Amino acid sequence: MTDLAGGQEMTVLRASDGVIICGAGPSGTAAAIAAARQGVKTYLIERSGSLGGTWTNGLLCKVLDAENKGGIMSELVAHAQNANALGPDYVFDPEVTKYALERMCLEAGVEIRYHTQLVGVETVGNRIAAVVTESKSGREKWPGTVFVDGTGDGDLGALAGCSFEVGRGNREVQPASLEALITGISPEDVSEYLCNGPCGPEPAKQNLLRELERAGHSPSYSKPIIFHIREDLFALHINHQYFVQADDADGISQATLLAREELHRAVECLRSLGGIWSGLRLLWTSDFLGIREGRRIRGLYYITIDDLLAGREHYDDICKVSFGVDVHSPDPDRNKGAGNEGFAARPYGVPLRALIAQDMENLILSGRCISGDFLSHSSYRVVGNAVQIGEAAGVLAALSVKEGIAPQDVNYAAVQELLG
Repeated sequence: MTDLAGGQEMTVLRASDGVIICGAGPSGTAAAIAAARQGVKTYLIERSGSLGGTWTNGLLCKVLDAENKGGIMSELVAHAQNANALGPDYVFDPEVTKYALERMCLEAGVEIRYHTQLVGVETVGNRIAAVVTESKSGREKWPGTVFVDGTGDGDLGALAGCSFEVGRGNREVQPASLEALITGISPEDVSEYLCNGPCGPEPAKQNLLRELERAGHSPSYSKPIIFHIREDLFALHINHQYFVQADDADGISQATLLAREELHRAVECLRSLGGIWSGLRLLWTSDFLGIREGRRIRGLYYITIDDLLAGREHYDDICKVSFGVDVHSPDPDRNKGAGNEGFAARPYGVPLRALIAQDMENLILSGRCISGDFLSHSSYRVVGNAVQIGEAAGVLAALSVKEGIAPQDVNYAAVQELLG
């Protein structure tokens, strides 16, 4: 079936009475697995050629706040352990994780569409009727019943006309980073520089900073990191790209070029020191820039720093967050590091209501685009929480479809029970 959109021919895919998820990062993929396991038709639309987003393609191998998580997160931990692909302190081999996510999706019955970009949304009143994508197949329309925004940057919610926030309110955002894999060094020889090594994170970062400066390189991130993944495979994180907006393609492109240049320069500088660094090689840089902050779509509940300071729990909690406030300085003239800005957060709950869009009754939010303020977002945005939030989003979407009611009308206790 074809339709016309602005004079352009558009293929209308078969109508779906199931769940359509846009974005296959850690949270969107978890949502897809969870929804499909509940027996509803589930489509997962992804712009790249693999699952996992920043966790896999983005080479952010370290999963923060994974320790207290069950469900899909615990399944992935067990899979990585069995594959000898889990380093100390929840550092994952990105290729093994990528494949594991695909296997879990396919076994659950998820229909995956790669290399497909979300470009538009059709709405009827306060409901999304379809999403519009572009790919090698041309422009396509995907009708659905319930939609999940797993884009990270809140692209689906924004295209649907939902209200949102960016940064501190004046679009001052945390910097972006480009991650890399390195090899050619021995974990024993560089143990004092490993963030997941015997020295502990902070001493290791300071040791690496001194070594980079000794080599003649001053990194744009003042807390540089090397994680040991397995054998002679390591993850490198040393850069900040400041003032990058998630909706600015030119800015993202320039930041990516600068970040990749810095990674190559830093590796060359370390290698020039000789000794333990003489065989150091840059194996791979991420395919895309890691954006810490995009849009935060307004939901039925708005998480604030007060929730974190009070360690607040809610009747509809679906994720326990233990990770504290972690603001990477938005302005390099203030500092080039990261910290809690003086806020001592206590473990707190993420309520299901923060995942339900305020302005579109059949839109569910997943991952870092859920409803919250700047400071709370700096805590719940990390991968361990994103996976569990995504799992809850998928279960909620499935129950909404099965029962033929809006997500906000689903029995929240039923979602919690299925999550375990």
